[in-house]
Amino acid sequence: MKDNTKTHTTNYFDTFIEVAEDTKTVNGNKPTSKKDNKTIAEMQYDLISKNPYKFTSDDILFQIYADRNDLTKAEYKQSREQFFSKGQACFRASPLTKTYGFGVHCDGNGKIALYGMDTEQYQNFLTDTKIQKVKAMRSTKK
Repeated sequence: MKDNTKTHTTNYFDTFIEVAEDTKTVNGNKPTSKKDNKTIAEMQYDLISKNPYKFTSDDILFQIYADRNDLTKAEYKQSREQFFSKGQACFRASPLTKTYGFGVHCDGNGKIALYGMDTEQYQNFLTDTKIQKVKAMRSTKK
């Protein structure tokens, strides 16, 4: 019997997610803790900055979900299927792209890396005609 559960994805390919147009920063800023627990922004930053082009957006989002819910490795497969059976917010909604001044480059395999908006690489992605550009979601309504 075939499982008809739809699988959603947050992955982009050959795409650059630009910072939100209403961001209040002018460069990429590493997120900092507010309390003892790491914020989602910190967790995303740590995973991506230490592993550029190693993980897809789906990999990062699920890993943070798994860490925050203390899942064991044995629970990953079923939990991941369940997690992506519902639509998830992509990196266009990430605090990294909305607040902290980072663009996200997604390569041809969907693997991602961060680039501060103050870097030469960020500017190069903006002018690269071979990749699609999308803006991060605004924090405020127009």
